Amino acid sequence: MAELRHFVELASTMEEAHRAAQAGAAHGTAIVAERQTMGRGTRGRAWSSEPGGLWLSVIARPTRADAVEALSLRVGLAVAGALEAACPALPRLAIKWPNDLVVDDRKLAGILCEARWGGCRCLWVVVGVGINVCNEIPGPTGERAVTLARWDPGLTPDALARPIAAVTALAAREAGPLTDAELRAFSLRDALSGSRISSPIIGSAEGITPGGALRVRTDGGPIAEVIAGVVAPSP
Repeated sequence: MAELRHFVELASTMEEAHRAAQAGAAHGTAIVAERQTMGRGTRGRAWSSEPGGLWLSVIARPTRADAVEALSLRVGLAVAGALEAACPALPRLAIKWPNDLVVDDRKLAGILCEARWGGCRCLWVVVGVGINVCNEIPGPTGERAVTLARWDPGLTPDALARPIAAVTALAAREAGPLTDAELRAFSLRDALSGSRISSPIIGSAEGITPGGALRVRTDGGPIAEVIAGVVAPSP
């Protein structure tokens, strides 16, 4: 990891990281804020980012970028392992395609990757990692989310910032297709495996491709490969 830049408050660590990358910050430079006022998740959704959580964005300058879509899953595998090492009482984390880390279908962390391109060349990728550590979960979201404090009340965002930034930077060094070993590791954490879903298409989830697409067996029989979308369970 190159450098960790700490802020008490930012609108968005993602935006600060993009500015730093534009100014030439090295691969592995990490931006962390105690609070975000305009934190965001996938598809522009707001992400509650109050003190007590780890709100982190890492600048990646991958040596290859022919499967950037798979990067959130590669980082998810690395972050899951790091969190289990830091919190031994934590149950085995599952990964819910495309970018959530969950315990019993309750969200513990999310990964967001945003690339900037110059023509066909990937200039950089900002990898955002948001982890519920000991922050308060707001309102109805509390039924769908969980914090690390449930298993280790003494764990703090500061204790996690450098190790999480380091594994994220290492995982994002190459953004090519997922390897066979990564696909096997994902299959052991696949929160959707065999599940019926109604969105983005109707069918049964059957793992992922090396490029990070979700494989869905449609009711007609053939396998469809979904590149992006929000998964909704079948009623």
